[in-house]
Amino acid sequence: MASHEGFATLDSSMADRLPEVSQHLFRAKAVKGVSFEDMAKALDRSEVAVAGMFYGQVQASADDVVTLSHMLDVSEESLAPLMRFPDRGHAAPMPPVEPLIYRLYEIVQNYGYAFKAVLNEKFGDGIMSAISFRTDVDKELDEAGNPWVVITLKGKWLGAPRPWRQR
Repeated sequence: MASHEGFATLDSSMADRLPEVSQHLFRAKAVKGVSFEDMAKALDRSEVAVAGMFYGQVQASADDVVTLSHMLDVSEESLAPLMRFPDRGHAAPMPPVEPLIYRLYEIVQNYGYAFKAVLNEKFGDGIMSAISFRTDVDKELDEAGNPWVVITLKGKWLGAPRPWRQR
């Protein structure tokens, strides 16, 4: 994602992979100079959830559409596709080629089984939901003033179903 005057804009390499409404949203966002944080506060959602709407990965409610329409000065009709079921997982090639996305992918490659072992030890057999899920991104500064990224992933634990019993 590129940055324009401190606000995230659509990376041009992604434009052809996204729904038309996504391009419309990013253009309106750039014109209005609105941040994901501003929209998140107005929608009472996380910044990542709002950005996910822009990429067609998170479903918007009717109220979300009304609020975004007013904030971005675009018609509600043009934002109606946001209320469709999301089409997750089609925005980027695999493995990712964008460096930041690749680093996140690399974290899962390197630590995924360690995460799984610790989660299974704490919760038993099962998975973390990516539907009943929230995430936040924060910025912290260390003692030397260097910026650190803090990504919180919070998903409902879905225990493994009990095996069928034969009678």
